[in-house]
Amino acid sequence: MKSKKIVLFLTIVITLLSLYYLSFTFVDYRVQRQAEQQAMDEQGRIDFDKSQAYLMAIWKKPVYNLLGAVYTYEEVKERSLKLSLDLQGGMHVTMELVPVELVKGLAAYNTDPDFLEALESAQREREKGNPTSFGKLFVAAYKRLAPNGDLSAIFTAAGVRSYNNFASEDAVIKAIDQEIASGLDRSLTIISARLDRFGATQTSVQKLPGSERIQIELPGVTHPERVKKLLQGVAQLRFWTVAEASTYGPALEAVNTFLLKKEKETIDATPGLTEAEKTERMPQASILKRLCKYSFPYTLAYAPEEMNQIEAILSSKPVKALLPKEITWMWDKKAQTLEDGTKAVMLYAIKQPRDHKPLLEGNMITHAAQTFTENGKQAVNLQMNQKGAQIWKRITADHIGKRIAIALDDRIYSAPVVHQEIPNGNSQISGDFTIEEAKDLASVLGAGSLPAPLRMVEEAIMGPSLGKAAQHQGLMATAIGLGLVLLFMLVYYAKGGLIANIALLFNLLFIVGILVELDATLTLPGIAGLVLTLGMSIDANVLIFERIREELIQKVHIKEAISRGYSKSYSSIIDANITTFLAGAILYYLGQGPVRGFALVLMIGIITSVFAAIFITRLIFSFFIDSYRTPNLTFSYPAIPMLFKNVQINFIKNRYRFYACSLSFIAIGACCFYHYKGLALGVDFAGGRSYTVDFSKPMDPSALKEGLSTTFKQGVEVRTYGANHVMQITTSYLSNEHITDSDKKVRNKLVTALKDLTQLEENNTASTDGYFHITSSTKVGATVAQDVQKSAKKAMALAILGIFIYIALRFRRWGFGLAAVLALIHDTLAVIAGFCIARALGVSYEINEVFLAAILTVIGYSINDTVVIFDRIREKLANKAADVPIAMVNDAIRETLSRTVITSFSTLLAVAVLFFFGGEALRSFSFALLLGVLFGTYSSICIAAPLLEDFGRKLSTPKP
Repeated sequence: MKSKKIVLFLTIVITLLSLYYLSFTFVDYRVQRQAEQQAMDEQGRIDFDKSQAYLMAIWKKPVYNLLGAVYTYEEVKERSLKLSLDLQGGMHVTMELVPVELVKGLAAYNTDPDFLEALESAQREREKGNPTSFGKLFVAAYKRLAPNGDLSAIFTAAGVRSYNNFASEDAVIKAIDQEIASGLDRSLTIISARLDRFGATQTSVQKLPGSERIQIELPGVTHPERVKKLLQGVAQLRFWTVAEASTYGPALEAVNTFLLKKEKETIDATPGLTEAEKTERMPQASILKRLCKYSFPYTLAYAPEEMNQIEAILSSKPVKALLPKEITWMWDKKAQTLEDGTKAVMLYAIKQPRDHKPLLEGNMITHAAQTFTENGKQAVNLQMNQKGAQIWKRITADHIGKRIAIALDDRIYSAPVVHQEIPNGNSQISGDFTIEEAKDLASVLGAGSLPAPLRMVEEAIMGPSLGKAAQHQGLMATAIGLGLVLLFMLVYYAKGGLIANIALLFNLLFIVGILVELDATLTLPGIAGLVLTLGMSIDANVLIFERIREELIQKVHIKEAISRGYSKSYSSIIDANITTFLAGAILYYLGQGPVRGFALVLMIGIITSVFAAIFITRLIFSFFIDSYRTPNLTFSYPAIPMLFKNVQINFIKNRYRFYACSLSFIAIGACCFYHYKGLALGVDFAGGRSYTVDFSKPMDPSALKEGLSTTFKQGVEVRTYGANHVMQITTSYLSNEHITDSDKKVRNKLVTALKDLTQLEENNTASTDGYFHITSSTKVGATVAQDVQKSAKKAMALAILGIFIYIALRFRRWGFGLAAVLALIHDTLAVIAGFCIARALGVSYEINEVFLAAILTVIGYSINDTVVIFDRIREKLANKAADVPIAMVNDAIRETLSRTVITSFSTLLAVAVLFFFGGEALRSFSFALLLGVLFGTYSSICIAAPLLEDFGRKLSTPKP
């Protein structure tokens, strides 16, 4: 009686808490619907910028009154169920710290060539995916370059950072790694501050364990380029002296003469040219002077497309030898429009002091704010601390009549002439800014400078319309899957099925409520996990009900049958769910982003399913048993026969046929794998960029692939993405490039190629005839892809090893563990073979990180079935001989066959719903699950249990 009260109390408390937390989600949904209605035009299209503006306008306003407690929309949002980017649109970014500048600063910017080359070598090794710490990579590279070099002398030459010990190589490694860890922590704080000042809501900024990476999620962001600039800018604000033209003008004239001479010599040496042609081609000025838009050499400006060429000339050794050593060159922030309509970027000559330190740095700034100049243009006001104000006062006093350049990340934002001393530490950066640029600049400067550059190694941009479609598909798949499972249980188990359905609805409520309570994020794979959990959650009830049916056949009274059914099922239920939970835990530990969301839902679902199936159903049965002398409880309809009741198949006798069928299928898959040179790897595993493009008319993926392959000259994959007018285009072009404009370069190349191939133009929406629209994009760097591959292999190995250990210990016979593991390996290979065969038949499914989640789920599901059969064998072996008789194995398989097939059928119902209604993003995932459930059921019956017989008496000997 006491235990019933505890179960009832827990059920009521968890139900009320779940309803409380979910109420905020319903209010959030209502407010978002209002925002969409406000932003909807006459054609029913939603302007997501207007929708976001509406939500920001009511961010601090009350929107919910719960029993007298008033909550603002911000508070409602904090308490509501959080949706991932794939369900609402937004931006996901992974950034990696580039520690080269940190180590240079640690060594006081030592110019030793071996030291600098060792830094670059270490960075190259990191980009190749070498997991060794940067400190060890650097020290190893330096020892290779300078075997007799003294590292401690390099780091102590300037006498800085006395708190660090550089007495040995190990001490240098420790100091470098500590500096990198500290730099990562500072970067995390600064990135968070920038995003807060930017006004982004519900952002997630966290360090990824075991790496120098920061993961950022920005739901609802509609201007990704602006965000990328905000995140990647190091924000090293520095003030420099602009060199007088007289200090570099004569040297530039000498450079002009030198370059002109070289060009003339090249023309003279060109074979096949007549004297007249040589005279005609002879330039009057060098390319440095010819391309200059202003009065060379006093005012330098060049077209934007010529900047790289000019930089290459000025950085060449012969030219640098002719120029003053104290002069360095910096470009203006943006191009200016000249009178003739062309663009030009100013090039400034910056005077460097001997110590290469600027006049003033941005760490003296205490406040930055967007403002306006006297003529109404955008500007940023700066306020310095006391020390900075004193330095600024002295600098401005020394530079009256001279120009001071204000540079951010080595780009000149303004270079005003100082007219008077500035005593109070106030200053202003003015320029040709838009209001967004001025606000972002103020945000960056106010948050502070990053200690080292951050490069983007992974990026995913999901359009809001695509996120809404994923939401709709996920909810529809959940509703259909739930409905089918409820219907099946009601039809097959009569009143018992009705009670199981009540428990199933409680289970669904608990899962979602706990997700909200844990402040977890629901992802698209998480919805898939929810649908899958609904299909798998009836497993415990099926085990119990099948045991009850067995007792009722023996003419046991209904009360006693229910009691025995539960007591005999506990062992199988616990063992089966622990092994599945183990696979989910490994997936959560090693996975990232959406995959972790799936694993979290799976683990929560396992716990709540066991609670609902065992305790809530038992509580309901107890009510009927205690209330009625002869409770009218039924577990089947007379018109519906018990499935597989009299199956007489000799599974052990036919095991070699089963083995042959499995090996044949896997061999066919291996041939297809070899013929097509592997699987269709997604960017998660292979690296590169992937774009989802919505065209206004149907497209032929083969023709697009042929045309794009010609354009990119590298691997290109094109496949239909849910509809014949939506294509997913994946390319490895520039996948190893880390320059900031490589993303834009690849995208522009793709857009140009698509325009030529389709005769369509790019637009924000593809619903208009004659246009196409890039609805989402994903970028994964080579190092991240390698890490994902390593995590996938590690997860597979850990899952199989963990399950082997658990089964061997739990059943006290390591032959059981070995048979289970071989069956799991069989299932994994069979699923991969199925993907290879599907590709050979023209149906290509992408192998990505979510596929890993599917494989581990298959492992967990398959071992679930296997454990039930093994548990029945263990029950039969109690107090009997050590060996496993053939008849006993056959009986165990036949007695559990009904439960195995029914559970698989209900799970297949849910997975089939995912496959057909879950959307293209989950197609590969659900296809793997379809294969996995089928092969997992088959292997539990026809592979795992028969293997016990082949291992013989020795492998089956119990442990002492």
